[in-house]
Amino acid sequence: MDDIILEFNSLIIKEEDGGYSSLCLDLDVASQGDTVEEAKNMLIEAVEGYIEVSVDMKLPFTRPVPDNANPLIIEPENIVERFNIHYQAV
Repeated sequence: MDDIILEFNSLIIKEEDGGYSSLCLDLDVASQGDTVEEAKNMLIEAVEGYIEVSVDMKLPFTRPVPDNANPLIIEPENIVERFNIHYQAV
């Protein structure tokens, strides 16, 4: 059986204090960091942990960010980067 690779839309947002927050739009999982790279890596770890716990507990894990909290809608000027997180389900 082949492994399944899941793909999740994510982004990095520049914060007023100079740091960066990161958000997975498909799972409503967030993290942060002092740099873009740190915020991205912290989000990847958070997403992996979130999926693993959800699967272990037999809970659904997809839950998109609501429109009223979606940075693409409410603060697009602060988005620094859009990227996809790839998660290999085994």
